[in-house]
Amino acid sequence: MGTSLLETFLLVLTLYSLLATAGVSIYGIVARPSITKKIISLTILGDSLNVLAIFVGFRVFSVPPVLLEHDTNSAGLIEFSRTAVDPLPQALVLTAIVIGLAVNFFLIFLALQIYRLYGTLDSRKIRELRG
Repeated sequence: MGTSLLETFLLVLTLYSLLATAGVSIYGIVARPSITKKIISLTILGDSLNVLAIFVGFRVFSVPPVLLEHDTNSAGLIEFSRTAVDPLPQALVLTAIVIGLAVNFFLIFLALQIYRLYGTLDSRKIRELRG
C-alpha cells in the first residue's frame, strides 16, 4: 500500500506551501511597522504551525486510533499500531488553538490600549512618542 506519485507530489506541495506561509508571516511580524499587521501575521503563523503539527502525524492509509475489537493477538495489535494515526499531535493542536485564541484576544486588547493612549498603531511613531 505505497503512495502514488500524485499523492507524494500533493504531500510535498502541502509541506512547501505551509513553510512558505510561515515564512511570509514571519516577515510580516518582523518587517511591518503596524501592530495590526503584526497581530494578523502572528495569527497566520500560529495557524500554519498548527496545520504543520497535524501534517506531522498524518499517514496516508490510516485508521482512527480506536480499537473496535477486543482481539488481543499480536498480529492484530502490530497491524493496528502500524496503521493508526498518532492522536498526540491532534491533542496538542487543540490545546494550541485555545491558547492562541486567548493570546490573540490579549494582543487585540493591548493594541486597543496603545491606540487609546498614543492615537496610532504604528510602532515607529509610538517609539518616537515615548522619547
